[in-house]
Amino acid sequence: MGLLTPDPGLVIWTFFTFLLVLFILKKYAWKPILHAVKVREETIQFSLEAAAKAKKEVEKLEQTKTEMINEAKAERDVLIKEAREIKQGILEEAKSKAQEEANKILENARVLIEREKNEAVQDLKSKVAALSVDIAGKLLEQELETTDKQKAIIDSALKEVNFN
Repeated sequence: MGLLTPDPGLVIWTFFTFLLVLFILKKYAWKPILHAVKVREETIQFSLEAAAKAKKEVEKLEQTKTEMINEAKAERDVLIKEAREIKQGILEEAKSKAQEEANKILENARVLIEREKNEAVQDLKSKVAALSVDIAGKLLEQELETTDKQKAIIDSALKEVNFN
């Protein structure tokens, strides 16, 4: 017989063997296999739901993180602005105080210079007065005959006086 022609006895025995294996599988293996498949399906379904929940949580956390970053940036900007305003105020106050101090120093210097000038003028006046009295006294002591003699007396008195 040829390889392609089936033997009727072999076909019948193969059919009975198939039915026997099918009966044994149905009786003992089919329920545990279906149960295992069902458990696997439920596990996969649970895992998919957990993954979806985790994805939503991650998205929610990502959104929260973004909001927190934006809030932190806004707070940072406000703090920087306040710091700049405080710095500007301190600089202006320091400039104002420095200007006031400089004005006080200048005014004190002016007053001191004016006082020293007045004292120098008073001292000069008293020296001139004393010199005038001294010259007048010397003129009166000597003879007042000629003007040349008076000029010589005045010149000699002036040479004796130290103006420093």
